[in-house]
Amino acid sequence: FAQKDVFQLKDLEKIAPKEKGITSMSVKEILQSLVDDGMVDTDRIGTSNYFWAFPSKALHARKRKLEELESQLAENSQKKEALQKSIEKSKTGREDTAERAALLKELAALRQKKEQLKTEIDKYRECDPDVVEEMRQTNQVAKEAANRWTDNIFSIKSWAKRKFGFEESRIDKGFGIPEDLDYID
Repeated sequence: FAQKDVFQLKDLEKIAPKEKGITSMSVKEILQSLVDDGMVDTDRIGTSNYFWAFPSKALHARKRKLEELESQLAENSQKKEALQKSIEKSKTGREDTAERAALLKELAALRQKKEQLKTEIDKYRECDPDVVEEMRQTNQVAKEAANRWTDNIFSIKSWAKRKFGFEESRIDKGFGIPEDLDYID
């Protein structure tokens, strides 16, 4: 900021120890951290890297940040006012009166009764015709699947008998197939 000039790394390594008391070994690390923080700008021109930092850039950055924060403040204050207006609007008609208290009490009682009726309906759910029909359909699908697998087992046993000449009892014993395996009616 003081010299308002552009420097190369080797220039900074010479100037920093004399003017600022920074060891020349740590200049590169400090410079890199300043670049990372956006406090110092850098650019590569040809084979050289140049570093600079002008006071006007920092001033402009702060002004931009201030404007951004002021716009956010204005926006948030408008939101706050709108929310306060909606709160006031929603409070109208909700004044605490005896009639309102009675209606709220009745509403709570009706909700409690609704929950009791729901639990009672759930007790008798297994007798519901829709549930019974759904169970029948589920059972039918399961029965068809079991018969399909039984058919697959019989097909594999038949193939194994023809291909390898095994006896049926030997196949059943080897694969753990029960002797009374049959289709479900």
